[in-house]
Amino acid sequence: MVIANISTPLLGMVDTAVVGHLDDPHYLGAVAIGSMIFTFLFWSFGFLRMATTGLTSQAHGAEDQLRIHSVLWQSMMLATLIALILLCLQWPVAQMAFALIDSSDQVALYARYYFDIRIWSAPATLLNYAIIGWLIGREAARSALWLVLVINLTNIVFDLLLVYWLGMKTDGVALASVIAEYTGLAVALVILRRHGITLPGYGLLVNTWQSLADFRAFSIHGNLLLRTLCLIFSFAFFTTQGARQGDVVLAANAVLLNFITFMAFVLDGFANATEVLTGKAIGRKNRHQMIEALLLSGFWAVLMAVLFSVIYSVFGMQIIGLLTSIDSVMETAQTYLIWLIIAPLLAVWTYLFDGLFVGATRGREMRNTMLAATLLCYLPAWYLLQPLGNDGLWLALLIFLASRG
Repeated sequence: MVIANISTPLLGMVDTAVVGHLDDPHYLGAVAIGSMIFTFLFWSFGFLRMATTGLTSQAHGAEDQLRIHSVLWQSMMLATLIALILLCLQWPVAQMAFALIDSSDQVALYARYYFDIRIWSAPATLLNYAIIGWLIGREAARSALWLVLVINLTNIVFDLLLVYWLGMKTDGVALASVIAEYTGLAVALVILRRHGITLPGYGLLVNTWQSLADFRAFSIHGNLLLRTLCLIFSFAFFTTQGARQGDVVLAANAVLLNFITFMAFVLDGFANATEVLTGKAIGRKNRHQMIEALLLSGFWAVLMAVLFSVIYSVFGMQIIGLLTSIDSVMETAQTYLIWLIIAPLLAVWTYLFDGLFVGATRGREMRNTMLAATLLCYLPAWYLLQPLGNDGLWLALLIFLASRG
């Protein structure tokens, strides 16, 4: 799961590097804005991954094959319905999103090109969320790894092909993402077939519809939706506040957020393991197994967080140079690098405990924690730290991450 998760931020870094070496920071700012919008849109429905993992792992622990299959079909039905709604509402969604973002006209123009193409990946993206969540819950981590690698490697190849060979800009980065998601969906369906998943029969369909009407399942989905909306709002707020300080600060923050994203996805590998083992232990009603899994995952997660801090301290400037060659952006990013060195040690706890609570399908506690961290810690900290400029913005983000843990 760590290897699978690493490939996702590496893709974000490639997106940043591809446009970061073009001749103008507007492209980098546009991809940052466009990516932020789709992070908000798609990860709003991250419960399709998280809830599916928790429910599947508990069914797997209880050895309930019918429930394991019905959870998958339930999640895929929800994913398809949500994607169709997004496609139908794409124009008002775009109008609202760009009205809320304070950026230059050129950045907004190229970001809109990105949006108009990337939105068509919605069905494949959300279905892939559901399928990956199910595979993780089944302890089929190797299959999840192959699926994620196919999506991200395809995206990287088409990034380079469309932007460098065909001369496209932000539209090329967006089109590469669309192609990659549908390629991944095709591979996902093959993987499901190898796991014995075929078209559902009558009994399974009835069970799935009953599951869709189950209040507990919708309660989990709803709580995780609110939790994820708070998380995405926090990072979207961070990006928009950076945009108000100019295109160079916006671009520098976009480069540095890759450090946070890379760290988060690696640490999420340990969270994914905790999710599966926790859900399985609950399915078997084995409290000792759950505690043992948390302690073991926690040890390795903290060790990895320390390693990240050391790497960012020693090689941070070189990593920035790989992501952009624009002098003004490099210099600005290096100014705020200290916050990225501190971040892993403060953030590791929230990723670890996310895994525990997802596996236990305790969505209410996750919702309440995120609401408190966002409304009582992050926003007040940002307001009080505004005199510090972008340093204050980064410090507020770190306070948010620490308070979640």
